Amino acid sequence: MIDTLLKIEIGIDPTLIEVVGLEVTWHGVFTAIGVIVGVAISAWLARRMGYPEDMIYNVALALVIGGIIGARGLYVIENWSRFEDDIGEIFSLNAGGISIYGALIGGAVGGWGYALFTKVPNIPRAADIAAIGGIMGMAIGRIGDIINGEHFARSTDLPWGVIYTDPQSPGYPLRLQAQHPAVGYELIGDLVIFVALLFIYFRVPRAGVTFFSWVLLYGVLRFAVSFLRLDDEILLGLRTAQVIALAAMPLGLGGIIYLLRTPPAEERSGRSRRRRIVREEAPATPEEPTAG
Repeated sequence: MIDTLLKIEIGIDPTLIEVVGLEVTWHGVFTAIGVIVGVAISAWLARRMGYPEDMIYNVALALVIGGIIGARGLYVIENWSRFEDDIGEIFSLNAGGISIYGALIGGAVGGWGYALFTKVPNIPRAADIAAIGGIMGMAIGRIGDIINGEHFARSTDLPWGVIYTDPQSPGYPLRLQAQHPAVGYELIGDLVIFVALLFIYFRVPRAGVTFFSWVLLYGVLRFAVSFLRLDDEILLGLRTAQVIALAAMPLGLGGIIYLLRTPPAEERSGRSRRRRIVREEAPATPEEPTAG
């Protein structure tokens, strides 16, 4: 291991303030900011597409609620030993403890479910819009993770690393050695994906391609970054996020290929109608004379 040249010391108490016994953490604050910014970006894009204002925010609310349930639910499943003796701790969301992949799955189920139930027009395009806002919201939420130090990572062998010096930080016990800023890497990756999704959204007109690009790109990012994190291994040396990513990446790639190779229904019907008109308007071919 080389001596770390850039040691970023974070000595911030994870709890921002405490009001009537309720802790407000940096994690919670930046999660809320991420939700607000993500919804604002998606709402702006949705207005450009002509979606009604009430429909935009109703879908966003269903997505956020589904995301919160999924995020906490998957985290509880992954860390059940922490909750089995105190079930009430499951609902202590202010103390942190969420799974980003749980948020993605829960948010997708909530948003798609509501959109299908209420017959939102052009659901694939709405999913594209939600993906763009979602990845920016995730990036902002990672700022709170960096401050709190609740995601542990391997000791770094690169010229930089992060050390948590506040005794209240979950990362404080690892302070003797600088660790990889793994969630910082993910934050940077989220921002790169955000730019890529915007490019795809405006340059590739096929609805749904942006959404499946998000599924693919975030799967690649999370699979790679998770090798640096000290999460529990569940299968063949892989973490939960990596197992989910292995399922998500072919789904994303397959969706992209299918959409790019398959014209939308209205385009297929238009082609069929044009071919039928051409056949009807074509002059009849005269019959060849038969030999007498």
